[in-house]
Amino acid sequence: MKIDIKLDVFEGPLDLLLHLIEKNKVSIYDIPIVEITNQYMEYIREMEKTYSMESMSEFLVMAATLLKIKSKMLLPQPEKEEEEDPREELVRRLTEYKMYKYAAEELKDLSVDAQKVFFKPETVPEEIKYYEERIRPEEIVGDITLEKLNQIFRMVMRRKKDREDPVRSHFGKIQKEKYKVEDRMDDIRRQIRGLKKINFRTLLDIQPVKEMVIVTFLAVLELMKVGEIKVSQEHNFAEIYLDSCE
Repeated sequence: MKIDIKLDVFEGPLDLLLHLIEKNKVSIYDIPIVEITNQYMEYIREMEKTYSMESMSEFLVMAATLLKIKSKMLLPQPEKEEEEDPREELVRRLTEYKMYKYAAEELKDLSVDAQKVFFKPETVPEEIKYYEERIRPEEIVGDITLEKLNQIFRMVMRRKKDREDPVRSHFGKIQKEKYKVEDRMDDIRRQIRGLKKINFRTLLDIQPVKEMVIVTFLAVLELMKVGEIKVSQEHNFAEIYLDSCE
């Protein structure tokens, strides 16, 4: 039966064979070699009218392979003798080609989709891009000082907790000593009186117990409240220093 074949452009003989298999809706693992070979030869005859022999060399080699397989398939086989299917090598080549062709098509689709993506260039004006809001420390020093005091207090408390021995700290019963804010205020007055400045973090960190840290912290706040000491900080997040107002 003669089948009309449209003369398309194929990338090679395997591409043509794959096209014929899909067109006839047959399994690639059970190729009707006689029918496919006839259609392939029909295509070769059409190619001879428009293509040179040099460009047809690969197609002619495949034609010879198909004719060889066809002849083996048509020869009668002796009974009770199993031979290798002459189509096996052709099936292997076709499955590999189909896999790579599918991968190439997927990559091509990804490339086409990528060409549709556009990135907006940066359009932020220079005066806004590098703008930094000017900070006036004199307007916010009060709030920042209290916040920094709280941060230092929490940090020192965490250090005290980390230094505790998890085993020995549970031995026996430890009696708490009594500390008064007023007594601690007197101590801080004496410490500041002979010095220019005292680092607030160091003042808390040198206290021997947690209760002393709390009392010292409250004493500093009380001295600030009554105006006996002043707090200074060179810039945001810098160390805080205590100094006497006298």
